[in-house]
Amino acid sequence: MTELAEGLTQFFDVSVLCGYPSYTHSGFALPTKSIRNKVMVERCYGTLFNRKIFIFRLINILTISISIFFKTLYKIRQHDIVIVVTTPPSLPFVVLVACILHRTKCVLRIDDVYPEAMIAAGIINQQSKTARFLSWLSRLLYRNVDRIVVLGRDMNQLTVNKLNNCDDKTILIQNWADLDVVFPVPKSENVLLQELELTDKFVVQCAGNMGLAQDIETMFKAIGLLKKNANIHFLFIGSGAKKQWMEMEVRDKKLSNVTILDQRDRSDQQNFLNACDIAIVSLISGMKGAGVPSRMYNIMAAGKPIIAIAEYDSELAMVVEEENIGWSILPGDFTHLTEVILKAYSNHSTLAEMSSRARNAALEKYSSKLLINKYYEMIKNMSVYI
Repeated sequence: MTELAEGLTQFFDVSVLCGYPSYTHSGFALPTKSIRNKVMVERCYGTLFNRKIFIFRLINILTISISIFFKTLYKIRQHDIVIVVTTPPSLPFVVLVACILHRTKCVLRIDDVYPEAMIAAGIINQQSKTARFLSWLSRLLYRNVDRIVVLGRDMNQLTVNKLNNCDDKTILIQNWADLDVVFPVPKSENVLLQELELTDKFVVQCAGNMGLAQDIETMFKAIGLLKKNANIHFLFIGSGAKKQWMEMEVRDKKLSNVTILDQRDRSDQQNFLNACDIAIVSLISGMKGAGVPSRMYNIMAAGKPIIAIAEYDSELAMVVEEENIGWSILPGDFTHLTEVILKAYSNHSTLAEMSSRARNAALEKYSSKLLINKYYEMIKNMSVYI
């Protein structure tokens, strides 16, 4: 979203309303107002309680949503166009109300579809009153915004279904790869692999969120089957709800073929995304259309083949198959995953060809210039003043 805001400054005056981060790497407080690469940034106050405690997390969501609501009421004007994201889940509703009061056009950019993502993750039951209520709320939201940006074809279909098969509001604009800062580097030159003494291993990497929506369990079943193969090593980099379980599995089952690292700064992507021979990107069953892993595009930028653990008609699996840059596996099929890892390990020439195709696909289809231009065209078509 930062890059989108900055990219749109070549066409429009851009202002951003956001919260304060829970921490800053610099160690000092950020200003309430600032200008970043021509973007006017204004931060809104909200509580920053411990997100791991559910009630505190709800309070955080409530306070930042209320804060942004009143700031939006004050800042926007009738002929503005507002883009709002789905995190936190209450944010689109309060921003939409502000837009309606000002007769301002509102664009919803969907990162996660609710309640489907919550149902797939086991947070709520599909037949529950909560699920039915959230489903009604999401349909109400979709019907009242002016445009909906979706990140994948599966997400588009799910969204159109909520709109009673009316697709005149939705527009598909994928996330993009950071092509200028992420690019292929020979494995022998990778600093992280050198630090971990894994340069001579066949490294299978999973980097990013390790939460309820990721099929970590299938990976660990495959890890168990491959633990006697000393040449294959699994590298996990990130954080999430399942990380503690992963660390317990490694300890209890004495999995010497696994390394788990904490989440690394985005500025280190070039280093850690190149620290493997092949990458795994996963979604649990039921997540088709509810989310699209953005990490996939930077993995492609690094020229890494991908093993997609996802339903076959999900955006993730379709991209991997269409570009011929890896393999797709159904969630839970750890036997197939094991076979694919062994196949990749024994076919270096195939991996090299997939690597080249991955980088080329990122350059040709998933560049920021190409996709920011799609946002520009959408906004231009919405405004009578451009």
